[in-house]
Amino acid sequence: MSDFNQLVIESAAKQFILEGDIISVQPFGSGHINDTYRVMTTESTQVSYLLQRINHHVFPNVDGLMRNIALVTQHLSEKVKVAKGKRVSDHVLTIVPTRDGNLYIQDEPGNYWRMFILIEDTKSYDIVETEFQAAEGGRAFGLFQKQLSDLDASLIVEVLPNFHNIDFRLENLRKAITKDTCKRVALVKDRLDFIFSREDRMQTILQLGSKGKLPLRITHNDTKFNNVLLDHHDKMQCVIDLDTVMPGYIAYDFGDAIRTIINPVAEDEIDVSKISLNLALYKAYAEGYLEEANDFLTTLEKETLVDGAFLLPFMQGVRFLTDYLEGDHYYKTKYEDHNLVRTNTQLKLVEEMERNEAFMRKVVFDCI
Repeated sequence: MSDFNQLVIESAAKQFILEGDIISVQPFGSGHINDTYRVMTTESTQVSYLLQRINHHVFPNVDGLMRNIALVTQHLSEKVKVAKGKRVSDHVLTIVPTRDGNLYIQDEPGNYWRMFILIEDTKSYDIVETEFQAAEGGRAFGLFQKQLSDLDASLIVEVLPNFHNIDFRLENLRKAITKDTCKRVALVKDRLDFIFSREDRMQTILQLGSKGKLPLRITHNDTKFNNVLLDHHDKMQCVIDLDTVMPGYIAYDFGDAIRTIINPVAEDEIDVSKISLNLALYKAYAEGYLEEANDFLTTLEKETLVDGAFLLPFMQGVRFLTDYLEGDHYYKTKYEDHNLVRTNTQLKLVEEMERNEAFMRKVVFDCI
């Protein structure tokens, strides 16, 4: 369940404005960052709630985090078109305020809690199974970005500084190489050669942004497929998990989605020969995404989408390898070379993309 007993959880839940009296609080979902509970009340035929304990070790700026989510969800609520018989809260995460009118509470031991209205009758997938699902995922994130495109990105706090800054990630790798704490550098010379031979190319987006050629927009920054809720017909309904919403470049979101959608094997697959690209899912996602995003993106933003697809697995590989060289202190590992295996899968994904770059760029070109 978690380290929190039922009394503590229910005490936190009672500090939010609920319809009816609490009748049950149960663990919900499989998230790895926050502790999440479903709260049922005597009025749960109308609405149920999600109570979350915010992991303030991962997100130390809880106030900035919650103000980000409040700004974004309020803006989305004003944009969403609701079908007859549906509520805005069926399509946009809706914050439940505390009894004091705040966005979150802090309990006596120092834990932070928040609450959302639970979006019922939806489903999500960890793995994309069909081209239709991929296209709906693309539409969902494209629409999400489009609806936020007229919200001033400077209003959003960078809750995880340098999250997608490849210069920052490569500098951390260089520091790990210099220290060589675990005497592992000699074991990974081929991976390091692969990474540094592509360093210049992978800085394309950051350099264009720093020159003002790419607009800084509000991006999701965790566009894995299970952060899209679908209805019973696999149609997009809502984008969730807004903790990482920050100012960023559009290509980051596109790239992270592609990274997680088109690789048919696990992130820690030992046999890299099994890694290939599901190009049909790539095409479906890109078409769905640009169906929503084509009109508001600049020409250069569209041209850098594929660069984002290359960058995100590359950057994730850099992060896994850095952790491996530093002694596996950041990512949880199950065996000694787990982070090295993860590194191999990401770099192999980059290699496969390089073989299929012409196709990937043609798909985007045809869409725009």
